[in-house]
Amino acid sequence: MELTQIFTDFISLYRDRGWIGQVAGIVTIVVLVNLLTRLVLSRARTAAARSKTVWDNAVLEALGRPLRWMVWVIGIGMAAELVPAEDAPGLAEWIPMIRKVLVVVLLTWFLLRLVRAVERGLEEMQPAVDHTTADAIAKLVRIVVLVTAGLVILQTVGISISGVLAFGGVGGIAVGFAARDLLANLFGGLTIYLDRPFSVGDWIRSPDRQIEGVVERIGWRSTVVRRFDKRPLYVPNSVFSTVVVENPSRMTNRRIYETIGLRYDDARVVGAITDAVRAYLNEHDDIDHDQIVLVNFNAFGASSLDFFIYCLTRTTDWAEYHAIKHEILLRIEAIIAEHGAEIAFPTRTLHVVDDAAPKAGGLAPANEPDGPRSTA
Repeated sequence: MELTQIFTDFISLYRDRGWIGQVAGIVTIVVLVNLLTRLVLSRARTAAARSKTVWDNAVLEALGRPLRWMVWVIGIGMAAELVPAEDAPGLAEWIPMIRKVLVVVLLTWFLLRLVRAVERGLEEMQPAVDHTTADAIAKLVRIVVLVTAGLVILQTVGISISGVLAFGGVGGIAVGFAARDLLANLFGGLTIYLDRPFSVGDWIRSPDRQIEGVVERIGWRSTVVRRFDKRPLYVPNSVFSTVVVENPSRMTNRRIYETIGLRYDDARVVGAITDAVRAYLNEHDDIDHDQIVLVNFNAFGASSLDFFIYCLTRTTDWAEYHAIKHEILLRIEAIIAEHGAEIAFPTRTLHVVDDAAPKAGGLAPANEPDGPRSTA
């Protein structure tokens, strides 16, 4: 009311000049208020920049332009009411409705800007906020704001929203039958947002389908997976409701599991080699010693005596893991050489039988007598 009184007092200075002068006075006040609003918001942003919270910066960032337009809408609405009815027939009836619609539009604009500013602020918080969840909530809030604003505007212009809601219910059933696949993808996206089997930036793969890569974006209809050959893969969200998804990005360790074969000639040093390898792994700084470490003779192979190593690295980084594995395998080869042994490779021994040697149970040589003979 105080603001209205100030407007009224200022307008009274222009009464002797008619309604045109009063409108000019209102426009002058609107310009001054806009300048003042810009100055106040600038000072407030400077003060809010020192805080660590997201909300104050988001509100001030979203408030700027809608608030300045709101001042213009209110001012122009007041100025339009000063126009005599004979100069603009019907204007007085339309002004309140138009002003209400514009106020609703500006409030909707402010809320959408606020949601975007909060979402952008949360994206900068690493890794305190799950960005997949933040994106899902932001999309839901935008839909709610737009639908609510549309219903309010319809009610403001005189359209009964009860009929609209009833028609929407009947139409929703028809749309549901006609767009089953689309709805399945929408509910699949909702399942991803709620269960969070993966997030943007995760490396995923599916043993059931040829899906493997890094998640780039999770939409309501599809998820974009960037394959390792840099080609994008657009996967409908409904697929993730029916297939097994593996998320290697959430592994806690990486496993080294290798089988190494020694020659049969080195059978006497197999125990010493496995003990040396086990001691080496138990002292390695990059191996997680809270997890199991195994080095054991495993099998008599076709051409080798096989032992295996099983351990888990502390890192999950793919490149670092392979560097550690490279170092460990080279050291194991050196341990084998230090014990005078060698790594076996597939061999085959061929036993050749000498045909000139007498065979057990065979015939006697031709120059030997046949034995005693009986005579009549």
